[in-house]
Amino acid sequence: MSREDFWNDRDAAQKLMDEASSIRRKLDPLRTGASKLDDVEVMLELGEEEPEEIQETIETDLKKDLQLFRKDFEALELSSFLNGPHDANNCILSINAGAGGTESCDWADMMMRMYQRWAEERGWKVEVTDLLEGDSAGIKSVVMLVTGDNAYGFCKAERGVHRLVRISPFDSNKRRHTSFASVDVIAEIAEAEQEELPPTEFRVDTFRSGGKGGQNVNKVETAVRITHIPTGISVASQAQRSQHQNRATAMNLLLSRIFALKQDQQKKDMERFYGEKGSVSWGNQIRSYVFQPYRMVKDLRTGIETSDVQGVMDGDLDDFVNGWLRAGCPVKKIAGGSEEGDA
Repeated sequence: MSREDFWNDRDAAQKLMDEASSIRRKLDPLRTGASKLDDVEVMLELGEEEPEEIQETIETDLKKDLQLFRKDFEALELSSFLNGPHDANNCILSINAGAGGTESCDWADMMMRMYQRWAEERGWKVEVTDLLEGDSAGIKSVVMLVTGDNAYGFCKAERGVHRLVRISPFDSNKRRHTSFASVDVIAEIAEAEQEELPPTEFRVDTFRSGGKGGQNVNKVETAVRITHIPTGISVASQAQRSQHQNRATAMNLLLSRIFALKQDQQKKDMERFYGEKGSVSWGNQIRSYVFQPYRMVKDLRTGIETSDVQGVMDGDLDDFVNGWLRAGCPVKKIAGGSEEGDA
């Protein structure tokens, strides 16, 4: 980067700078951690030579420093697990209501809020690119673009079927109901990795955007749906104000989905993510959320559970995601089983 002719080729220079930044992000936490550990060791040596009353103060300070060090170390440990080819990428997260009708549509809506809260806590940006509302409540499906460091690496832990057990607010008899919703996660592929599609392989349809407000909503056909004819993959975008922007977003989503499909077919690398989800019904869930008769959220892959249901619904998912990563991203067929209180 210090060569005089470095900026002669701007594209190559930018690529090299991005690579250097990526390496720095990996090395800097290691260097910082090593420096902090050295400081602790020095404090221990100095403390042993001090009078007893001063040693107590040093011990208190060291405990605080070690707590901060442990937190940084755990974050560094987690980052070491995100070594997949696309773990650092943004991701496309989709939620689809499953068996359960209105109940499942409401559950899908609750999950969308949960993931939005989780992303905000992590400093990520979430953009809803497509949303289909339920007939009477909730949503049937939603597609969200999650932008941030290692977004795909963390979000891939959520792929699968999520089950809710609660007393239904839509049942006048106040009976317990079981609802299902599925989460699908794919990596957003950089332009350099995308293939250009021949015009004969895709069809573009425009329609009027739905939702609240907006100068062009329900007046101009700004929303775009693109269908890949050979595979039948269809994506839509209606979040942007102009048709041109929505077309660009939809094409990016489509190319990312096609890339993921090809990876799955050719390398079988992503089969564990695309083969485990199964049908959106009983016996295929990765996590259970029980609101009644007791309160518990349990991940069926790792066994991690908590009684803080409200915290989880407010976006506190790190224990489940981090536990899945620490367990080596376990992927297995989740056997269904009855639990006390299930409907």
